[in-house]
Amino acid sequence: GFIGFLVIQGNDFPIFTQQDFWIMIISGTLGVAVGDLFFLASLRRLGAGLNAIVSTTYSPSIFIIAFLMFKEVISLQAYFGGALVITGIIIGTLEIPKNRSREDIAWGVLYGFAAQALTAFSVLLLKPIMVIHPVVPIALVRFSTGAALSIGFLVFAKGFPALVETFNRGFKHLPLIMGSLLGTFLSVIFWLAGYKYTLAGRAAIYNQLSTIFIIIMAVIFLNETMTRRKWLAVFCALSGVLLVSGA
Repeated sequence: GFIGFLVIQGNDFPIFTQQDFWIMIISGTLGVAVGDLFFLASLRRLGAGLNAIVSTTYSPSIFIIAFLMFKEVISLQAYFGGALVITGIIIGTLEIPKNRSREDIAWGVLYGFAAQALTAFSVLLLKPIMVIHPVVPIALVRFSTGAALSIGFLVFAKGFPALVETFNRGFKHLPLIMGSLLGTFLSVIFWLAGYKYTLAGRAAIYNQLSTIFIIIMAVIFLNETMTRRKWLAVFCALSGVLLVSGA
C-alpha cells in the first residue's frame, strides 16, 4: 500500500540522512515489532475489555514523553477533555475478567503499559523528521522495519512453514485483507499525520477515540445492542473531544 501510494503520487523518494534512517528503524523496531508483541501478550492475558482500559495509558505516556523530549504542554482544558475521553473508554469497556489469575492480570497490565509506552515513544521519535519530510515515506520505512522483524520472530519461533501458512490463510480471508488495507495502511498515514500537524498531546487524545468508534461500529455492523452504559461512554468521549478541539 505505501509503495503503491508513492508510485501513484509520482514524487521522488525523500533524501533522508543516515540519522533519519536509524531513527525510523528504531521507531519501527520499538513501536511495531516489540510494541505489538507486548500488546498481543496483554490482550491474551486480559481479554479485550480490560486491555482497552490499560490502553488508555497511551495518552498519559504521550503527555509525559512529549514534555521530556520537546517541553510540550497542552492546555488544562485539553487535559480535562482527555480525562473525559478516557472515562468514556473505561465506562464502555469495563468488564471484570472471568477465569483470569492475579498473575495473568498483573503481567497483562505490565505488558499493556509497556506496549503503550513503546508506541508513544516510537511515534514521538519521528516528529522532528515529519516536520521536514512527508508522512508516507516515513511510514513505509517504519512499517517495513517492524514487519520484517515480526516475520523474523515468527520464523525463529515456529519455523518457515508457519510463515507460509500464515500468508496462505491471510490471502484467503477477504475481511482480513480489507482490514490490513484500512487498519494498517490508511490508519497509519492518518495517525502519523496527526502528530505532524498538531500537538502530540492533542493527537493522542483523538487516537483514544478508536475504542469508542469500535463500540459504535459494532452496533452498526454487528447488530450489538447500544446500552445506556455505551451511550454514556460515547457522550463522555465526544464531550471530551469537543473540549480538546476548543482548547
